[in-house]
Amino acid sequence: MSEETRDSDSGAERCERGERSDHDDDRTRAQDLSSLDPERYYDEYGYEEWDRLEATLGGHLEFEGTTTYLERYLPNSGCVLDAGGGAGRYAVWLAERGYVVTLVDRSRRQCELARAKAREHGVADRVTVERADLRALPFADERFDAVCCTGGPLSHLTDEANRERALAELRRVARPESPVFVSVMGRLAVLQNLVRSAEYVPGVPAMAESGTYDADFAREHLAHLEEPGFTACHFFRAAELEAVLESAGFDVGALVGLEGIAANVGERQDLADLEPDAVEAVTEAVRGLRTDPAVVDWSNHILAVARA
Repeated sequence: MSEETRDSDSGAERCERGERSDHDDDRTRAQDLSSLDPERYYDEYGYEEWDRLEATLGGHLEFEGTTTYLERYLPNSGCVLDAGGGAGRYAVWLAERGYVVTLVDRSRRQCELARAKAREHGVADRVTVERADLRALPFADERFDAVCCTGGPLSHLTDEANRERALAELRRVARPESPVFVSVMGRLAVLQNLVRSAEYVPGVPAMAESGTYDADFAREHLAHLEEPGFTACHFFRAAELEAVLESAGFDVGALVGLEGIAANVGERQDLADLEPDAVEAVTEAVRGLRTDPAVVDWSNHILAVARA
C-alpha cells in the first residue's frame, strides 16, 4: 500500500461466507505480519524516513505545506515538542530557525538518526531526542509553546481509545492557546491506491468503512499475501480528524490537504527527475487549492492547525 489483493474465485467466495479451508489456514499461519508493528517498521525503514520528504514530488509538497503553516502559526520563539518526529526532519528545520526542540519517537533507530541529523546540521544544542510513547508523554503539564505531531504518527494508533489518549497528552503538555499541528494519513487517497492494485481490492469495502489497516484487517482481507506491505494505520477522513480534535478540546483553525491535487501522482514522481519550473508550477497550484474541502479529503496527508 503506498502510505497503505490477488484472489481466487473460490477464495473470495469463502471469505464472503466466512468459510476457511485447510489451505487457507496454512496461508494465514505463514503470513508475515511483522511490518504491522510501527516501531519495528520504522526501525527497519531507517534513513528512508529522513529522505522521503525530498525524494518525491509528494514528499516535497508535504514538507512545503507543513512548514508553510508552521511559519504562519508558530510563536516567534520558544520550546516546541516534535511528537513522533521520526528521523528529525521537522526538528532540524525548527532548530535552524531558533526554536528549542524536544523530539520524541517510539523507534530507537529513528531517535538515533534524529540525533545524528541534529549534529550534522549543527543544531544538536537545540534538539533533545527521547524515546517515548505519544500516549504517555514524559513531560509536565503546559510544558511547550507549540506542539507538532506531523507526518502521520497519530495514524499509527489504530485503536480509537489510544488515539484519544495521545490527543489528550498533546493537549496536556501544550500551553493554553498554543498552536498544535497534527497531520494524519488520508483515507480516500489510500482507497484509490487499493483500487489500483488488484491484490488489495478485497479490502476496499472494509477500508472505506473503518479506515483501519491492522493485523485483523490483514488476516481477514489479505490472507493471500505473504506480508501486507505497510505498517498498521488508521486512515482519516478530514471531517473525522476535525471531530476527534474538537472532542479532545482543541479549537481547529484550518484543515490542509498537503499533497492536494498531486495526491498519489506526486508520490510516484522522483523530485530529481522534474524540472524546477515544473515543481514550482505544481506547488503553486497546490498552494491555491489545499484548503478546498474536497482537496483536503483526497490528500495523502491531512494537516490540522489547532489551538490547545
